[in-house]
Amino acid sequence: MYGRRENVDTGGLLSYSADVQYMFIRGGDYVHRILKGAKPADLPVEQSSKVLMVLNLKTARAPGIRIPESVRLRVDEVIE
Repeated sequence: MYGRRENVDTGGLLSYSADVQYMFIRGGDYVHRILKGAKPADLPVEQSSKVLMVLNLKTARAPGIRIPESVRLRVDEVIE
């Protein structure tokens, strides 16, 4: 289990973490607000509300790990 999707891309089994791409989009919104005159201290602190679960089935098959269907249905992305 990893906290970064990149680890699954390189052979890890499963990751569950915040969607980094979505966080960059939200960060752009903050930059936009600051450039329009908002004070950074007045902007709210946000916690990521979008998370991704990525599963590497190739890694699971190598030692014969069986992934339950209930887990496979919850995964956002599967690497074959």
